[in-house]
Amino acid sequence: MGDNVAGSAADVRAVTAALTLDPALPPLIGIDQEGGVVSRLDEDTQPAAEELRSLPPEATREAFAARASLVESAGANLNFGIVADETADGSSFIADRILGTSPEDAAARVEQAVQGERGHVLSTLKHFPGHGLTEADSHSSLPSSDISADAWRTGPAVPFERGIAAGAEAVMLGHLCLTAVDSEPASLSPRWHDILRHDLGFTGLAVSDDMLMLQHSGVDGYADPLQNAVKAIDAGNDLLVYVLAADPEVSGVDPVELLDGLEGAVADGRIPEARLDDAVLRLLETRLALAAR
Repeated sequence: MGDNVAGSAADVRAVTAALTLDPALPPLIGIDQEGGVVSRLDEDTQPAAEELRSLPPEATREAFAARASLVESAGANLNFGIVADETADGSSFIADRILGTSPEDAAARVEQAVQGERGHVLSTLKHFPGHGLTEADSHSSLPSSDISADAWRTGPAVPFERGIAAGAEAVMLGHLCLTAVDSEPASLSPRWHDILRHDLGFTGLAVSDDMLMLQHSGVDGYADPLQNAVKAIDAGNDLLVYVLAADPEVSGVDPVELLDGLEGAVADGRIPEARLDDAVLRLLETRLALAAR
């Protein structure tokens, strides 16, 4: 994120290189590089979503290929960069970041973005099952929609399905409540993970959006960071994202305490060992594949 990305991509490379202790099993190093309003690397001069959605889909491939090359040069290998949300509502929180205002327009550019990133970085589609369904901002609330499952399947699901078919390695689950499917946010919902895996055929990494957003939603039921983490892993997430400040008192989460709590949750069965094994295997396979490239 911004506070640990200083200077040029070459400067960042010096930091990321120090994180790789064993080249045969490289760590996953993630970055949010959508371009435009969500950029960590200032050297990114490629057109972003607001421009790309008015250009032919092929322009998206070219932009994301160049963007991914820049991310790769900085030493990151997992880009949380492809917004697969779609909406025609200009007042939506996500409106200035989408690649299309209809399912088909977004899908055409999402698949091109994935193809552009191929060979440079692992691609992430976000924010499943679709942030364009609501005007609300999930950084400070729990957005909700009563769209039917059938309407979702023929609408907001389409860009994700096409991005998955194009080979996206990761899907980020949003803190969004689609009440016709589950009252829980998708990030904590076994049902939404099942839909992602079985209905959309996704076999890659399931990644949460920033877990601190749940704490900041103002909903009392999501005030406990350990309980949120346990539910997120049990639901099917392979990776949990935390945008942490250096001072745990500022972020409200102490990483060491959180990890100790998760160990305890595995030991007492709140997180089944089979679920943990599934996540670890998927992560190891991804890291080994990176080493083999």
